[in-house]
Amino acid sequence: MTSRRRCLVLSSAAALLALTGELRAQTAASTPAATTPARPPIFVLNSLDATVSVIDPVSLTELRRLPTGKEPHHLYLSPDEKSLLVANAVGNTITLVDPRTGQIQRTMTDIVDPYQLRFSPDMKWFVTAANRLNHIDLYRVGRPAAGGFDLTLAKRLSTGKTPSHVIIDTKSSVVYASIQDDNQITAIDLATQTTRWTVPSGKMPADVFLSADDKTLLVGLTGDAVVEAYDVSVNPPKLLKRIPTGAGAHAFRAWGDQRHVLVSNRVANTISRIDTQTLTVVDNYPAPSGPDCMDLSPDRKFIYVASRWAGKLTVIDTEQKKVVRQVSVGKSPHGVWTLEHAGRL
Repeated sequence: MTSRRRCLVLSSAAALLALTGELRAQTAASTPAATTPARPPIFVLNSLDATVSVIDPVSLTELRRLPTGKEPHHLYLSPDEKSLLVANAVGNTITLVDPRTGQIQRTMTDIVDPYQLRFSPDMKWFVTAANRLNHIDLYRVGRPAAGGFDLTLAKRLSTGKTPSHVIIDTKSSVVYASIQDDNQITAIDLATQTTRWTVPSGKMPADVFLSADDKTLLVGLTGDAVVEAYDVSVNPPKLLKRIPTGAGAHAFRAWGDQRHVLVSNRVANTISRIDTQTLTVVDNYPAPSGPDCMDLSPDRKFIYVASRWAGKLTVIDTEQKKVVRQVSVGKSPHGVWTLEHAGRL
């Protein structure tokens, strides 16, 4: 027969186990996943830390930092949309990250100085600007039957000093690039892998953006307070207008309506929205501490921008036109990207 004391001990132990299980269940229910957010994360490149901050888009908290090669600067999605490419300029590598989970997949080596990068719309070409080494590389993109992609260098084109940013037209026929320290823009024919033209621009051209009809090229002048607009349907291109935006006009991000585009004004600490048809600024937003690269929520309500001098990801409410959140990241944050975004045209 079981003694009364033993029954009490067993009852107490059962109660304790039940209570422990209940507490564990409550903790699990109230604690977010440690590594994988419920929605695709926001990625921020920390150029001087050689890391990528993985940020939960709901709580807007940093989940972790991924190690990369030296000086990551820009991001781009792979042809199969399964990998986010992180361009490690000084590391001469590209880190592939799962855009949905934020986990590192693999590292591509021997990609020389990939400061800025872009696939052509038809995904047959991959282009990098070697910012330190003064050349632009054109790669052919292979699509193996097993999945993924591979790159084969087709041509290396010497440029002026400091090729900075590139963009490719919707027909996958022409690459436009800024040559920052020589104050030039250039056009490269992909079919022949030769230069079509190179012309002078304003001071320190940085990012470049094409209108939806491929006719107007916008150039952000980091050494000035304007965006230059060129008619590139003619050869050589014709300067149409210098659009006042703010000091240090630098990086573009399409508004997603095939008409408007954002430009970050790094020195003025603002972001301007430009109408690409009228070539005028139609709105401005505050963006503290050296705004650089941006992404945009699907409903265009929030701008996510890297505040380089503060080491923050800044979230701007576009309706209220005010900063609503800042998230601490690493040193000199640059590229910003998320899979859940407004259209890129």
